[in-house]
Amino acid sequence: MAALHAISPHGLLPLSKTKKTISKNLQNPQFLSPKLPKNQTFSRNKQTWHLNSVIQEELDVIPVQSGDSVDQQEGMVAIPVEREGTELAAQVSGFGGSDGQFSFEGFSSASSSGIDGESIERQSESERLIDRTINAMIVLGAGTYAITKLLTIDHNYWHGWTLFEILRYAPQHNWSAYEEALKTNPVLAKMMISGIVYSLGDWIAQCYEGKPLFEYDRTRMFRSGLVGFTLHGSLSHYYYQFCEELFPFQDWWVVPAKVAFDQTLWAAAWNSIYFTALGFLRLESPASIFSELTATFWPMLTAGWKLWPFAHLITYGVIPVEQRLLWVDCVELIWVTILSTYSNEKSEARISEAAVEASSSSLPSSSEE
Repeated sequence: MAALHAISPHGLLPLSKTKKTISKNLQNPQFLSPKLPKNQTFSRNKQTWHLNSVIQEELDVIPVQSGDSVDQQEGMVAIPVEREGTELAAQVSGFGGSDGQFSFEGFSSASSSGIDGESIERQSESERLIDRTINAMIVLGAGTYAITKLLTIDHNYWHGWTLFEILRYAPQHNWSAYEEALKTNPVLAKMMISGIVYSLGDWIAQCYEGKPLFEYDRTRMFRSGLVGFTLHGSLSHYYYQFCEELFPFQDWWVVPAKVAFDQTLWAAAWNSIYFTALGFLRLESPASIFSELTATFWPMLTAGWKLWPFAHLITYGVIPVEQRLLWVDCVELIWVTILSTYSNEKSEARISEAAVEASSSSLPSSSEE
């Protein structure tokens, strides 16, 4: 294979020169620091050759070596750089060796950024895998615990029982245990039920929004469950007792009156409490919470009228006072899904709008600079 020559417009030294000549020229100070004529300039930053007023194409220098067994020549080949704005670096190695051999090693900064991008992507994938594993463990652990507690309600009486008898008596005995908890500590029992329901409702809302089953936001689900546990369970317990004292009649109009009262005053109060509590748990400012509350108050109130009037006909007409919250919490699985989805959509939209405004406000200052 013939020896490669450097591309040069005015007869730069060809690569076919022997190593002896190169070594001799390297030891010459004039060769190392040549004095260019006035009409010849060399710009190292832009890597552009100006020889005899002729502007050459931007070149990228890479080391090459001939594969010919007879003519083992080492040299350089210059190739045009196709990408604009690519930063190049040259490193001289073996300069001044015994055989006078030298080489230029060129590299692009894009390669290092590509490596960084791959490492960041791998790190994000590993973090997603860890989060997915933690979420799966939480869901499977909570589900296993709940099923175990429900099925082992009669574990002290299992001696001689068949599987059919266990499955037959387990629901009845669990209901009896729930009624006993309502008698001993009704507020705590209702708080526990509301906390579980609001957590499940937010998880369903996240799955409805398109998130995979085990890639839900744990913090968001915890916030919703905390609001259900601390506020909804306790406030609902006292509200239903107050509603019975407010309408202590047995006439036909009592049930519609209770439904109307529930879907006006109580629904407006609870929706406001829910959005305000979630806003504080998200560490939002009072102004942002108030703006979100005013924007969502009427739409959420009218949206509840499509679901709750029909459900509350059963709540106030059939269900006893102590079991009303359990029935309401079953319906709340649908309603909390709507509440959580709407609240988080508004919050995310407000955050994105604030980010856009911040970036747009920074544009004039950057353009002035």
